[in-house]
Amino acid sequence: MSARATILVVDDEPDVREVLQEYFASHGYEPLGAASADDAKAIVAQRPVDLALVDIHMPGEDGLSLARHLRERYATIAIVMLTSASTVVDRIVGLEMGADDYVPKPFDPREVLARVRSVLRRTSSAHRADLGAAKVRIGRCVLDIAAHRLVDEQGGEVAMSPLEFDLLKAFAENPNRALSRERILNLNQRDWDPFDRSVDLRVMRLRKKVEPDPEHPRFIRTIRKEGYIFIPDGE
Repeated sequence: MSARATILVVDDEPDVREVLQEYFASHGYEPLGAASADDAKAIVAQRPVDLALVDIHMPGEDGLSLARHLRERYATIAIVMLTSASTVVDRIVGLEMGADDYVPKPFDPREVLARVRSVLRRTSSAHRADLGAAKVRIGRCVLDIAAHRLVDEQGGEVAMSPLEFDLLKAFAENPNRALSRERILNLNQRDWDPFDRSVDLRVMRLRKKVEPDPEHPRFIRTIRKEGYIFIPDGE
């Protein structure tokens, strides 16, 4: 991870953008600001961005729609959502859209910085992952670990977040072996609520991408009271 990682702060409140941009700059990052989803799209289309810090509740196109756009078109951009502290719905939906983490409002800039650093460590590590020319078939897709790509049966690239890559890589490295939710959460190197649903949501999202029939998964299965297991042959 470069100390000059570029962080895009997307929030319609000028004070929030200013505080976060100044704080990130003081800690060696290159901050950019966007007042709307349209502004953010224009910025990422023109220059590389390592992480987008996105407020969910913005006038016009909201942060969830922007997160979906970023995940579909810029798979290597990490996404951290600024969510409402009063409900878990924002957090769950944000993770479903492909966010890598979330920070509830109101926030302490120190917590935001800690979460951003953690996500950048994880995603940078995923981008550097190199196990030779390893390619693993997972359901109807092939995971190219060295290239950090997931392709479908027609050879088209399937968008995935860095943390989805981490999860697929963990399954590929542990075939026919149950992975507990705790072990999967530990891949992310952060403190989680014991009732956090992020693992289940990511598995559900991955099944939609790799399973021929996501409603009846054959390759990524649930093992009751243990977690999840990758069955390479689907039998």
